[in-house]
Amino acid sequence: MIEIVPIDTPTLGDRSYFVTDGEVAFVVDPQRDIDRVLALAEERHAVILDVFETHIHNDYVTGGLALAQATGAAYHVNAADPVTFEHDAVSDGDIVDVGAWMRVRVLATPGHTFTHLAYVLEAPGRAPAVFTGGSLLYGSTGRPDLLGPAHTHDLVTAQYGSAHRLIRELPDDAEVFPTHGFGSFCSATQSGAEASTIEQEKRTNPVLTLDEQEYVETLLAGLDAWPAYYAHMGPANSAGPEAPDLSEPRRADAAELRRRIEAGEWVVDLRTRTAFAAGHMAGTLNFGLDGGFATYLGWLVPWGTPLTLLGQTPEDVAAAQRELVRIGIDRPAASATGGPERWVGEEPLASFPRASFGELAAVRHHRPVVVLDVRRSHEWDASHIDGALHIPLQDLSQRMDEVPGGEVWVHCQAGYRAAIAASFLAAAGRRVVAVDDEYDAGVRAGLPVVASAA
Repeated sequence: MIEIVPIDTPTLGDRSYFVTDGEVAFVVDPQRDIDRVLALAEERHAVILDVFETHIHNDYVTGGLALAQATGAAYHVNAADPVTFEHDAVSDGDIVDVGAWMRVRVLATPGHTFTHLAYVLEAPGRAPAVFTGGSLLYGSTGRPDLLGPAHTHDLVTAQYGSAHRLIRELPDDAEVFPTHGFGSFCSATQSGAEASTIEQEKRTNPVLTLDEQEYVETLLAGLDAWPAYYAHMGPANSAGPEAPDLSEPRRADAAELRRRIEAGEWVVDLRTRTAFAAGHMAGTLNFGLDGGFATYLGWLVPWGTPLTLLGQTPEDVAAAQRELVRIGIDRPAASATGGPERWVGEEPLASFPRASFGELAAVRHHRPVVVLDVRRSHEWDASHIDGALHIPLQDLSQRMDEVPGGEVWVHCQAGYRAAIAASFLAAAGRRVVAVDDEYDAGVRAGLPVVASAA
């Protein structure tokens, strides 16, 4: 019996897949922390024979080469990809036999990248399964603009053709297993689906229900910014990343933490936004582990800036390290655990208030405050508070001088990004209130909301 085990990485919105017949296995698009894959193989007493890469990833550092080296598996990469490491080059139409029962067929599916591949699993007694990477996703497709505007039109057209090739060549009951689409910015749109088939996608996926021109126009109109760290993922993956070092970082005392902050380094507090607002070391930045930690830190940090991680426990620091190696930030400069009272030494704790949209509505009746919206552009265009200033979170550190003087009430859609922004503003000496509330509550609170002219 064939077992397909998804390996979720929810913080990046991706899935890898471990596929076994009970004796041997193959893996599709493994993340950098390959110990999760090795643990699955050990639990199931299966030998990993093959590792398949659907494309040179833009949103994470692959663990494919490291996994192949650790297990002796063949590492299958598109023959057209300009990689510099040893691999088994595959092309459209190739067949790879995995053990006695599993057969993997290679299909060229350009669109997310020019050299994108899908892999079709064929085995006796079951419907085919197709591992679509960033091609056909649940209710969507992979975005076609990550290689730059000069290539976007060609890629979105290719993406349409690839999706239609899949439905021509695969039966309706073929199962679909994408890598992206679970929150990854590599997906054009997001879906809440957890499973699908070719038949389901034919009925619901815009790439298969719209004509080509309408699909292209609709998809391109909905694209928004992607994380800045994506620029570093392709080169890292083409070079062949090694297995990560997840050993504990060196410990820093209060004096060292202060020196690092004053030197312009990032000292990152991993606690929840509630805990951070209540008391923190002045100058630290809050990227809580309870949200999109790696995505937003990787998006905002100037690449190569030394990072020091502050967690309540060593396990918190270890969890942050694991997330960071997935996007190519390999070794923290230092770490500290315990709590802010330990981190500050003789310094007083810093803090700032949190509030609801109802409290924002009330305070605006009594005195002027700056309302700062740090959501992305498409969120702002859909609806925003009248009179608010819009600076997307990823731009805030470079546009701090655009925030008017006075008390700043900063909000996003649900509170996580607002807390990050509040920590930046507080570190810059601004008087800040973090709105920790759902955006829709602003309407119910009577705040005047308008839509952009766009």
